Amino acid sequence: MRAAMCLLLAGACVAFSQNKPIVLRAARMFDGRRMLTPGMVVVSGTTIQGVGAEAAIPAGAQVIDFGDATLSPGFMDAHTHLSSPSTNDYRQALLDGLQKTVPEKTLLAIENLKKTLMVGVTTARDVGSENFMDVGLRNAVRANLIPGPRMLVSVHAIGATGGHCDDQAGFTFGLFGHESGPEVGVINGPEEARRAVRLNAKYGADVIKTCATGGVLSLTDDVDTPQLTQEELNAIVDEAHALRKKAAAHAHGAEGAKRAIRAGIDSIEHGTFMDDEALDMMKAHGTVFIPTLMATQGGREKLGRGLYPPAIETKMRTAIESINQTVKRALAKGVRIGLGTDAAVYPHGRNTEEFFMMVSLGMSPLDALKAGTSIDAELLGLQNRLGTLEAGKLADIVVIPGDPLQNIRRTEKVFFVMKEGAIYRNDTNR
Repeated sequence: MRAAMCLLLAGACVAFSQNKPIVLRAARMFDGRRMLTPGMVVVSGTTIQGVGAEAAIPAGAQVIDFGDATLSPGFMDAHTHLSSPSTNDYRQALLDGLQKTVPEKTLLAIENLKKTLMVGVTTARDVGSENFMDVGLRNAVRANLIPGPRMLVSVHAIGATGGHCDDQAGFTFGLFGHESGPEVGVINGPEEARRAVRLNAKYGADVIKTCATGGVLSLTDDVDTPQLTQEELNAIVDEAHALRKKAAAHAHGAEGAKRAIRAGIDSIEHGTFMDDEALDMMKAHGTVFIPTLMATQGGREKLGRGLYPPAIETKMRTAIESINQTVKRALAKGVRIGLGTDAAVYPHGRNTEEFFMMVSLGMSPLDALKAGTSIDAELLGLQNRLGTLEAGKLADIVVIPGDPLQNIRRTEKVFFVMKEGAIYRNDTNR
């Protein structure tokens, strides 16, 4: 039996991947596209050997029967900030960011990764970090040094001077000893935009993230204003695609979103104030919408408690009032919607609540499950390896109690998690 050791701050976690095949059985199986009955997946090593009732069961295989449960591909979260802590105190978070060392912040982030994996998220796109913490965490997960979801990282989010992606915005000039520039993703003009993309790629980015508009939690901008010109966005997306990397745009406002869509962006993140023209453009271009509803849920839980500065509280209230209607209009127009949560804006480990929030706005439970599996896999460029339960793909499998098509909140009760054939959670003996 091969064991991957997972070193944690609070103890040790051992994920077991057996040499002999494993057969997982349940009353039903969501294969990433449709619900099937009964459910069966045969796993050999790190990959899926067969699926469905007709799959051959190898001699000597270990069989685990989950009964009235649903087998599913491992969930994906296309918008996380795993190296960032989740805190109720906005001001204390700013202070901690200045006082804590990079090694300390990275070590503390290990718990965020563990929580995320244990709720069934086996793949996460991380779209905003600092000091290469995301690269280090990704590499540690790959090397089986720590437990966590497979990570696709962005290194530095790319944005304009003084904008949402400029970490120095709102602080006294000279505090950091230098002005921010392309080395940390802050650009002015198309040439600097290309340089920032190339620097991110040089230092390990899997995906390119840009900020096309202002943000809710940034101190110095309006949430819906465009912050990059059409030419800057064209350069960012063109350079990303030339390097065979997907590009994602933080965009709350309609004009910034439309500039990003025209540039050929692969996904719009948040999209809070998008108008019908922007949604129609997304439909025509096949742009994926990642509405990050859990971000507004996290904000809603803090409102009226003095936890945000007044300007940010106002922006959060405005965003909460708008996003639900935007998502409903996107659904009516048939815009392609994936699942991303903005983990860190709410407490890590609550990622799967996004399924319920999507369904509560009119998405079918089946489409919500697709959003968090096969659609996200296509967005992330992983569809040949992940996102569906098929022979030859990596064995990322979670088990949901009961039938999530009857009650989508069952996705919040995952009790078995396998990633690449290694079992990280198995509560069947509880």
